[in-house]
Amino acid sequence: MSDLKTYFAMPGWAETPSASRAGELAARFPWFLPVHILREVLAGESDPRVALMAPWRAESSLRRASVDVAALTRLSSEEIIDRFLQEEDLRIVADEGESEEEVVLRPELDDDDEVVSEELAEIYLAQGLRDRAVAIYRKLSLLNPEKSVYFAELIGKIENNIKI
Repeated sequence: MSDLKTYFAMPGWAETPSASRAGELAARFPWFLPVHILREVLAGESDPRVALMAPWRAESSLRRASVDVAALTRLSSEEIIDRFLQEEDLRIVADEGESEEEVVLRPELDDDDEVVSEELAEIYLAQGLRDRAVAIYRKLSLLNPEKSVYFAELIGKIENNIKI
């Protein structure tokens, strides 16, 4: 066994194992099955001694295909985005030289920034909230000047209690 350790300790063995070196080892130490498996792997030839001496060694770690670790740890852009979105703190920090305005991810609505739509005004009318409906139509008139005449007529009908 000490001869085998000496052979493995020789310079160059661990860095560049070759089929010829594994063959030398297999000839010198015929009882050492891992060397036979290594020779099989490096030479690409089967060794009947391996199958005869230990058939369970067919699953040796020396026979396993190498694993590309970089491919296993590489993330796709979708996975990176998904991981980012799952984080609790979604604040993006600006690089040096960029403006330090905070990026707003969710809209913040004040009372002045009320969501306005014709449907909402109609809902207010159906609920009898005429003042709110008129306020919505006035905002819509300012936001959509091309429809201001239409909204003015609706406001006039509401204020004169005419059914729309």
